[in-house]
Amino acid sequence: MSEIETPPIQMPDPSRLVVSNSPHIRDTQSIHKIMFTVVLAMLPACLAGIWFFGFAALKVLVLCTVSCVVIEESWNKLMKRASSWKDGSAILSGILLGMNLNAGVPWWVCILGALLAIILGKQLFGGLGYNPFNPVLVARVGLLIGLPEIMTTWNTPQAGKMVVDTVTAATPLSLEPGVTSLGNLLSGNVGGCLGETSAIALLLGGAVLMAFKLIKWQVPLAFIGTVFLITGGAHLISPETTHSPLFHVLSGGLLLGAFFMATDMVTSPMTKRGAWIFGLGCGIMTSAIRLWGSYPEGVSFSILFMNALTPLIDRGSISKPFGYVAPLKEETK
Repeated sequence: MSEIETPPIQMPDPSRLVVSNSPHIRDTQSIHKIMFTVVLAMLPACLAGIWFFGFAALKVLVLCTVSCVVIEESWNKLMKRASSWKDGSAILSGILLGMNLNAGVPWWVCILGALLAIILGKQLFGGLGYNPFNPVLVARVGLLIGLPEIMTTWNTPQAGKMVVDTVTAATPLSLEPGVTSLGNLLSGNVGGCLGETSAIALLLGGAVLMAFKLIKWQVPLAFIGTVFLITGGAHLISPETTHSPLFHVLSGGLLLGAFFMATDMVTSPMTKRGAWIFGLGCGIMTSAIRLWGSYPEGVSFSILFMNALTPLIDRGSISKPFGYVAPLKEETK
């Protein structure tokens, strides 16, 4: 009886094996791709701001973006770090900063805001990925506290006129109920920051972010839903003195903050449960400031406050690994 020949063992080609550090599951996403996808999502709102506020809005957006890039590169050279502007983070910060300003702000406010965002809000903590607070909101709140008159003076929108006269107007949240129509809020024909205008454009941008899975949908849903419920309850109690819940959702910086700032990957919770908690906290604080605070808007303050709680939220909401068994406590004698 002849012996059965065993086929030789086929060893893998050593030249095709790659040994590296974790994570071993990789994605095609990159910082550059993520940042410029968010910029693309911001484009409808930027165009809406330019349409309603003319070249003044374009000037603010360009000046803020260029200032953020120049300041970040200057800091990199000062600290002898590699150039980082191509990753798109400074460009996105500049666009978001411009969307948080009024079209009529002086040029030096844009530069000061960029300095606060890049240096105070980002680089002093170690750069991208190390900042505990949203850099743009650090700049907005700093400017709001230091320059309240400039930061609370708004231009009157004049759709389609590229040269807009500097005529001040009140932001919808500071007006009496019923003065501003929901149609104007949807289109963007209202006073306010560039990012507080067209609700339709901001919703479109938010849909792009969710379609590309760049944000946790739980954050904007919890944020917007909480504001809707709390302001809806206040409106039922006193409809003559409080705006409707839909008005609160469409006006101010709620949509801009909920989709583009509260969802920041660095400063928001990593877990789904944490995202619900984060959005809920933002909604409660925003509603409280709008209804009973001295400021007409509370989105920036609420997000910054919840940014500070993000590490605690992550610690309390992280799930246990599969098969984890808690160690037994030593018996006290």
